[in-house]
Order: sequence, then structure tokens, then C-alpha cells
Amino acid sequence: MTTRLRLALLCALLSLPSAAQAQAALKLEGACEKLVVDGRDLSASCSNVLVNAVSRNRTSFDFSAADGQALSFSGNGAQQEATEETDPLQPINLVMVGKDGAPTLAIGACRFSTPEPGRTAITCEASTADGHAYAGTFVTAAKAAEKAPPAAPAR
Repeated sequence: MTTRLRLALLCALLSLPSAAQAQAALKLEGACEKLVVDGRDLSASCSNVLVNAVSRNRTSFDFSAADGQALSFSGNGAQQEATEETDPLQPINLVMVGKDGAPTLAIGACRFSTPEPGRTAITCEASTADGHAYAGTFVTAAKAAEKAPPAAPAR
């Protein structure tokens, strides 16, 4: 492993979000439509809960299966961009398999629609340099907030 690659991996590891140090975590309930871990389709056992965590400059989307298998897609939140449809696109540079899995360098992205009442989908795909494939699709029904404050009057 080259020195630059080791340094990049070390920097990425130091900035990974975890439940203990997450600055913000959002638990979404809905339907997991797809879960692929290292090329294996685990969609049938995918949990109907997705966790989105943000810590320092990293964001992660954490999928899980009924058998305890977990898959986390992680990327630098500062690199988030809008696609031509104006939906956010989060570049991914690490995947982690299992609750205590070691981070693996990967290239991919998570796409998600801006939350609004109706169907909201989060779709993540990434692959490693040696061709291992990871994917997840989660759909949730976003609802308008109850007792939302009234909109500011137009000026």
C-alpha cells in the first residue's frame, strides 16, 4: 500500500461518524427495496429502518438486515452536490460491512430526493477497486410536520 493511500485511509478513518460521536443522526422508517453486500443480494432480509448520521464533515447512510448484517455508505458531506434534477448527490468513498467492519475504500454515490410530503427515496451504490459491489435502496413516506408553524407573511 502506498504512503499516500495509507494517509488517505487514515484521514478517512479518523473522520468516520459513529453512534457515540455523531453530531446528528436521523432514523428513517419505510421500506428497504434493495440491499446488496459484496455482490450478495440480501434484499429479502433488509430492515425497514435506515439511519443517516452526520459527524464533522462526514455523512453516512446505514442499512441493516434481519440477520445482523449491516452496510454503511460514507462520504465527505462537503462534497455533496445537486444533480440536474436538483436532488442531492452524496459522493461515497468508503463502505463498511458489519457492525464493527473495517472501512473499505470504494467509489460511488448516494442519491436522495429533497424531503417533502410524499415518497422519498435514498439510493446508494458503490464498488471497490477489486470489483466488489454494494447497493441499497430505501423508500420512506415523508409527511408534513404536525402543528407546523405558519408560514411567514409575504412582504
